[in-house]
Amino acid sequence: MKQKLMVAALVGAGLTAALAAGGLKFYQPLMAPAHAGAAAVTQPAAALAIQGLPDFSSLVERFGSAVVNVSVTQMQKTAAAGPQFRGLDPSDPFFEFFRRFQVPTPQAEAPAHGLGSGFIVSADGLILTNAHVVQNASEVTVRLTDKREFKAKVVGSDPQTDVAVLKIEAANLPTVKLGDSEDVRVGEWVVAIGSPFGFENSVSAGIVSAKGRALPDGTYVPFIQTDVAVNPGNSGGPLFNLKGEVIGINSQIYSRTGGYQGLSFAIPIGLATKIEQQIVKEGKVTRGRIGITIQEISQPLAESFGLKKPDGALVSSVEKGSPAEQAGIEAGDVILKIDGKEVARSIDLSSRVADLKPGARAKLEVWRKGAPRDITVTVGEMKDPKVAAGAAGQENPGRLGVAVRALTLDEQKAAGVSGGVLVEDVNANSAAARAGIQPGDIILALNSTPVVSAEQLKGVIAKSGRNAALLVRREDAKIYVAVDLG
Repeated sequence: MKQKLMVAALVGAGLTAALAAGGLKFYQPLMAPAHAGAAAVTQPAAALAIQGLPDFSSLVERFGSAVVNVSVTQMQKTAAAGPQFRGLDPSDPFFEFFRRFQVPTPQAEAPAHGLGSGFIVSADGLILTNAHVVQNASEVTVRLTDKREFKAKVVGSDPQTDVAVLKIEAANLPTVKLGDSEDVRVGEWVVAIGSPFGFENSVSAGIVSAKGRALPDGTYVPFIQTDVAVNPGNSGGPLFNLKGEVIGINSQIYSRTGGYQGLSFAIPIGLATKIEQQIVKEGKVTRGRIGITIQEISQPLAESFGLKKPDGALVSSVEKGSPAEQAGIEAGDVILKIDGKEVARSIDLSSRVADLKPGARAKLEVWRKGAPRDITVTVGEMKDPKVAAGAAGQENPGRLGVAVRALTLDEQKAAGVSGGVLVEDVNANSAAARAGIQPGDIILALNSTPVVSAEQLKGVIAKSGRNAALLVRREDAKIYVAVDLG
């Protein structure tokens, strides 16, 4: 069976469940023999092995006691077992007779247990963890490294950022030191402490692999990517830098197996603390929105829009009546800056807008029809985010290669569009096929020129250069697709 790539949340189903699912397997790492160069001959092999490597023991001794184990109980409905009519064969006529007259058995509730991690941020018992760790929990227990246990209250949680705040009744607790996630550097050493598979206060280390990473789940969180070994049960645990500062909350892994495969992701602590403050002070989380659907801009798309490099967030649709529409933002605009800060990727824009308070005014630098312009937008309050995943075109020549027809008025009304042509067929070896155009797509515009008929589309294509940007409606999303017309 072909394995699918998936994003796996790190909350464990409990050590017992892990054993029942096939047991825990332990692997002995294979160490390749070291080969010293000529310049290293004069140094002992042991010195070479440890030279330049950090020692995390002081960090763990100082802050490990502020990392807690989070145990969760959830009540799940299960089908209660009915009478089995022992001694009767299912083919016996009396078996069916008794089965028909049995009393229906209501569903029963059985406890299910989960494990996660967390860390203490205030001496009076405030704890940060992941929202998915405590989701639908009927009981949450926090265990400290000194084996004390407390029943915890879920102060609040925010599923969109996967951050939750817990409170235990205690005083003079050990706490972590919070760092600045903006200062994180790719390649620096980082340390995770948590409870993988229930093994409390386990320590693992690695480096920061990337910053501002967007994941396919559509979230606006700019994750810190690391190669630190994290597994089910690590969820909600802290990610430390070498200064002993928490720079992130371990949240997700990217895996084909459900276990660690070298890709782990942490929520930046700067974002997490903002969520915590809103939950504690206001009891809820509010975030900004301007009402646009955006996508990443590829090199072919950048060329079609006249940009020197593929930076910015491409606006593929604008909600009616939204702050963006009121400010004059249009589909096809490329947002290059927000409040003077460059937008290199779409995640930069979505995370910064979300960080703004509703009612705030944001200044956007927008690229439209080959020239920059400034637009000021009044930020609204975020609803469910919508992010379209764009398809990049191929570097192969050829015509567009599609059979299209104009939409009827009823079809336009049903699709919520004005104009457009419906793709009925795509030639297998055409430019459209290579770009990912599919039958059923609605082509709304080409290079920001609205499309209303097949003839008009043909004429616009004839005037286009090598690269063209098609605005396509597919199901409920609008996306720009770069097409190499040759």
